[in-house]
Amino acid sequence: MRFQDAENTAPRQPSLAEQRARQQAEAERQQREIEQAEAARKTESRRKLLIGSGVAVGLVGFIAGFYVVATPEEVVAHCVDEHDRIVDDDYCDDDYARSHGGYYNSSSNIVFLPSPGGGDDYRQYRYKYGSGNSNARHGSTVSGGSYTRPSNAEIKTDSGKTIQRGGFGVSSGSFGKGGGS
Repeated sequence: MRFQDAENTAPRQPSLAEQRARQQAEAERQQREIEQAEAARKTESRRKLLIGSGVAVGLVGFIAGFYVVATPEEVVAHCVDEHDRIVDDDYCDDDYARSHGGYYNSSSNIVFLPSPGGGDDYRQYRYKYGSGNSNARHGSTVSGGSYTRPSNAEIKTDSGKTIQRGGFGVSSGSFGKGGGS
């Protein structure tokens, strides 16, 4: 019989070899699905790890940048007379000036003390910031630096007294007052 009639012919049972081939093909298909699912899981895991690493690196960079910006510069302030000679830190303290007959001018940041000889003559004293060597001796002349108080800086005097603490949110009191140590 060359042609089979689908309505009248019953399908034959697959042979043992055909059954094994179908089972093997089904097992291989399942194995491929398992391998594809595992590969997709690993890819998703790597993607999450890379995203997490990128966030961590960004966060560390942000914190490091903030630390660099927030870390105040350390500046030495020398109390100097009108000739830029280093004198005792007390001469730049407004409380000291008031207790010794002098006064503090907040607009110019200068402390005025009566001259040792008496009379109406006053000597002026003020801080000079960032002016060279922190180990300079009393009586020596300071070169360089500025009379303008630097912002965002921790300022210490020759004697180690902190005038201003640096960093964000710094607000300074009167010029001659120490910020405490």
